[in-house]
Amino acid sequence: MRKIAVVNMKGGVGKTTTAIHIAAGLASRGQRVLLLDADPQGNVGHTLQLRSQHTFEEFMTGDAPFDAVAIRGVRSGLDAVVSTPAGFSLERRLAGETQRETILSRRMRNETGYHAVVIDTSPAMNLLTYNALLYADEIVIPVGMDLMAVIGARQTFNGILQVRELWPERRLDLLAVLPTFVHSGNHASRATLEALEHDAAIGDRVFKTGIRQCIDLNYATASHQTIWEYAPRSRAAEDYSALIDYIEKSGIDIAQGERRYAATA
Repeated sequence: MRKIAVVNMKGGVGKTTTAIHIAAGLASRGQRVLLLDADPQGNVGHTLQLRSQHTFEEFMTGDAPFDAVAIRGVRSGLDAVVSTPAGFSLERRLAGETQRETILSRRMRNETGYHAVVIDTSPAMNLLTYNALLYADEIVIPVGMDLMAVIGARQTFNGILQVRELWPERRLDLLAVLPTFVHSGNHASRATLEALEHDAAIGDRVFKTGIRQCIDLNYATASHQTIWEYAPRSRAAEDYSALIDYIEKSGIDIAQGERRYAATA
């Protein structure tokens, strides 16, 4: 089971949109996928117009089991767990828990019926984000087209390095740095892409085609649809499809590498 967290400490970079499209895109290709909203802003539920009596907050506190919080059949092959602003108090409520950074990993220990879990996270390196990072195996960092977003991406990567240092036994790979709202004719876009590609720490993980600026993404969100449902021939649909191709290929490469390692160990 792949576990992919979509993370950036800066807001407004298309994080929720990216998490939804990675999850929906993998599901559309025959995988069983769980979309997990670990952001108390609850944007996954707002975007897909989902409501549940029990939410991520109750799952984290142990007040509701997974079967009660999971919304089944959001799309074919896609389940979801939504969050609400009640989650803003989770940090305080979980402060006294033993190994509170690994609560999500422990809660999800027996939920193995998915090919992939995709996690939307808060735009902050808080307790919920640490829980997501310690559960995930792979990270996608969306980056908007301004130089402050590059700083946010680098700060986010530094947080990932800190997790690797503190918990060296846990795998946490940078899958992609994803440029969003790309406008090739715009100076800010060109400057930001150049800064990303020349960054020594994250440059080799930049998904260079990125997600081009596309008004249809806004309309799709307003219609509570994915871009493939709203405008399947749009450039955003083309770009997110290319991202899913890349993620699927990376999964095959990882699996082959693990098999080669097992054969030689």
